Amino acid sequence: MEEKQNNSKKPSLMSEFIELIKEIVIVLAIVLFIRTFIFENTKVIGPSMEPTLHENNALIVNKFEYRFTNPERGEIIVFPYKGDPSKHYIKRIIGLPGETVDIRDNTVYIDGKPLEEDYILETMEQRGDIAFPFVVPEDTYFVMGDNRNNSSDSRYQDVGTIEKSKIIGHAVIRIWPLNEFGMVK
Repeated sequence: MEEKQNNSKKPSLMSEFIELIKEIVIVLAIVLFIRTFIFENTKVIGPSMEPTLHENNALIVNKFEYRFTNPERGEIIVFPYKGDPSKHYIKRIIGLPGETVDIRDNTVYIDGKPLEEDYILETMEQRGDIAFPFVVPEDTYFVMGDNRNNSSDSRYQDVGTIEKSKIIGHAVIRIWPLNEFGMVK
């Protein structure tokens, strides 16, 4: 019996290597696109969001959502600190554009009504260094940390209100530690 010759060409090692490189480039491009425009991970530094978030919690931030919707009161956002844009702050939206925020008797008031905040553990003693009542400028948001006595936030001039265009995204999922994995509330 004669052996049949296989006329099909075997891919050369070089062509297989080139295909592998192409696939790696495509995967990296997809990951870069997702990280740049859709989701990003970030890490909580400091105690300003306790008890909701803790030091070293890892979060997934939705960067896409606010391109089509406006942030809402109670959402936790990530934004660059004005004093050092390489640092990212994580805070809760308290006041919306055009609203009047006031702090008196250790309570936050929005347009004259006390803000109900079930995420606060202790009485707020820090008023900050801005004058109250404070009207939130258009297209900006008044933010505060949940740990009001240990948070640098919109009550202080060095942070101020946050322009919508400066918001990196909405913190939506806690991915670390694993025993706290889930949606950020």
